[in-house]
Amino acid sequence: MSANGGTRAIVAALLANVGIAVTKFIAFLLTSSSSMLAESIHSVADSGNQGLLLLGGKRAKREATPQHPFGYGRERYIYAFIVSIVLFSVGGLFALYEAYHKAADPHPITAWQWVPVVVLVAAIVMESFSFRTAIQESNHTRGNQSWVNFIRRAKAPELPVVLLEDFGALIGLVLALVGVGMTLITGNGMWDAAGTAMIGVLLVIIAIVLAIETKSLLLGEGADPKDLAAIERAVTAGPEVERIIHMKTLYLGPEELMVAAKVGVPACESAEELARGINAVEARIRAAVPIARVIYLEPDIWSAAADRAGTGAAAPTAVTGPETEPGEVAGRAGG
Repeated sequence: MSANGGTRAIVAALLANVGIAVTKFIAFLLTSSSSMLAESIHSVADSGNQGLLLLGGKRAKREATPQHPFGYGRERYIYAFIVSIVLFSVGGLFALYEAYHKAADPHPITAWQWVPVVVLVAAIVMESFSFRTAIQESNHTRGNQSWVNFIRRAKAPELPVVLLEDFGALIGLVLALVGVGMTLITGNGMWDAAGTAMIGVLLVIIAIVLAIETKSLLLGEGADPKDLAAIERAVTAGPEVERIIHMKTLYLGPEELMVAAKVGVPACESAEELARGINAVEARIRAAVPIARVIYLEPDIWSAAADRAGTGAAAPTAVTGPETEPGEVAGRAGG
C-alpha cells in the first residue's frame, strides 16, 4: 500500500470527523441527548486518532541512526496500537458510562427535537464520503482479498484503521439515530440510553480487533506466502545457490522487508567469484519483491550428513566450540 493513499484516507477522515464532532456537540448542548454526547466524544476520539496516524507516518520517515540501525518504520505500528487504546478508553468506555448515567435518569428530549435527527443524517452523509475514500484507496492494493483478509494481513496499518473507524462510525450513527428517533416517538429516554450503550459496545469491539491486529505487527511479522515463495524462487533461480538451508523474513516497517538466509553454494575458485554470486542473488530478490530492501545472505557448503544433524552446513566449514562434541556440527540454531 502506498503511503500517499493512506495519507489521503486519513486526511479525508480527519476533516469529516472534525466537522461531525462540532455539529454533534452543538446538538448535544441543545437537546441533552446522551447518544449525541457519546457520538460527539466518538468523533473527537476519531479525530485524535487520525492525528496520531499522521504523526506516526511522519516520524516513521526519520533516517536510521546507530541506536536504531533499521530505521523507524515500525513506529507506524506503535501509533496504530495507541489508536486502539484511545478508541477503547475514550470512545467505548465513555459511551458505556454515559449509557449507565442516562439509564439512571432516562429523561426524554423536549427541546430542539429536530436538531439531533438533522445532525445525525448530515453526519451519515459526511462519514459516507470518508468511508468511500478509504474503500477506494484500499482497493488499489487489496487485490482479490476479502475485506476481512485485507484488514488482517495488511502490513501498513493506516487504511485498516481508517476503514474500521469509518465503518464503526457509520454503524454508530445509525444506532444513535435509532435511539434518538425512538426517544422522540415514544417519549422514553431509555431508548436514548440503549442507543448509547450499543455505540459503546461497538467501539469496544472495534478497538479490541485493532489492538489484536496491531499487536501482531508490533511483535514482527514475516513475508506473506506469496512473497516468500517469490523470494525462494529468486534465490535458487541461478547457478549461484544450490539450495536454501534456512531463511527468515521480517517486516522492519510497512514497506521494508528484511531477508536473512543461509544458502548452500557450490565450491568457488575465489572469494571474488562467491561475492559476485551473492550479489546476483540479492539483485534477483529485489527484482522479485521490491520491498525486500535489507538482505543478509550467508553462504555455506551444503552436505547431506550435516543436514541430518540439523544444520545443513558442511562439517569442514562449521566452527566447533566447547559445547560441541568432536565431529559434531556446531551451530544448531542456524550457524
